[in-house]
Amino acid sequence: MTIKTIYTYTEDVLRQKAQPVEIFDKDLKTLIGDMIETMRIAPGVGLAAPQIGVSKRVIVIEFGDEYDEDIPDQLFVLVNPEIIHKSDETVAGIEGCLSVPGLVGEVERAQAVTVTGQSPDGKNIKIRAQGWLARIFQHEIDHVNGILYTDRTDEIWKPDHEEEDSI
Repeated sequence: MTIKTIYTYTEDVLRQKAQPVEIFDKDLKTLIGDMIETMRIAPGVGLAAPQIGVSKRVIVIEFGDEYDEDIPDQLFVLVNPEIIHKSDETVAGIEGCLSVPGLVGEVERAQAVTVTGQSPDGKNIKIRAQGWLARIFQHEIDHVNGILYTDRTDEIWKPDHEEEDSI
């Protein structure tokens, strides 16, 4: 696995809708491995393929229980992810992004989402997420749709300290 350079907001690939994955092969698994390692080293809790310059609909997320740090983090890998349901209830939260280093902004997101996609082997997956995990899924799926969190906030700022994990 190779640590990849994380592209910043000035790169065109971050503003394009990523291409669907149609071939589930060794190259896809290599891409996913590189994404996981890059996310962990960054460090972040999520990464989308466009963030490393690859216009493919692939996301990785590693996040634990937001209320209990003793519960180990869970790794999610989704190919061709789509949000099929969002709760009516929304919540504002501070977000950062590995592709927008050093800045944060408050973003209103659905409290809960249902996401579908495929595993690295092409099997269908459905995930229901709420709270911060739902926020992370929305943030990463925005990336594969060419949207940055800065598009969803009225104000971005440099925090005095680390306010939240970079997504």
